[in-house]
Amino acid sequence: MASMLFVNLPVADVARSRRFFGALGFRFDEVFCDPATACMSINDAAMVILMQRRRFEGFAAGRVADPARGREALVSFSADSREHADRVVCAALAAGGTPLRDPEDLGFMYCCSFCDPDGHAWEVVWMDPSQLPQTPD
Repeated sequence: MASMLFVNLPVADVARSRRFFGALGFRFDEVFCDPATACMSINDAAMVILMQRRRFEGFAAGRVADPARGREALVSFSADSREHADRVVCAALAAGGTPLRDPEDLGFMYCCSFCDPDGHAWEVVWMDPSQLPQTPD
């Protein structure tokens, strides 16, 4: 089992992406950043590597998918509360992101989403473990 997760995403403008995600409260690990790459920390075990498209193509050994024509991934991360999830999405929209879907409330789980300036889909999830549906043994 892997101990860390690294999600790599192509971006048109690394500096713009840093400003966008910085406005959402994310921090960057400067040891792994340069003009063509930004390493964004999700937590101690998960990072999102935002790479200039040409660099990403070299790592991915292929062409970059166009998120305007379809989804290559839905990157999801947890929030501390419903309100925190809503604040992140509001900050994303204020910083230049666009809406993806209407919020979804399943009682035990609340999800809201946005697309970043490059069109990548992001979902912010809050779960209430006390409300999880119980399955018979």
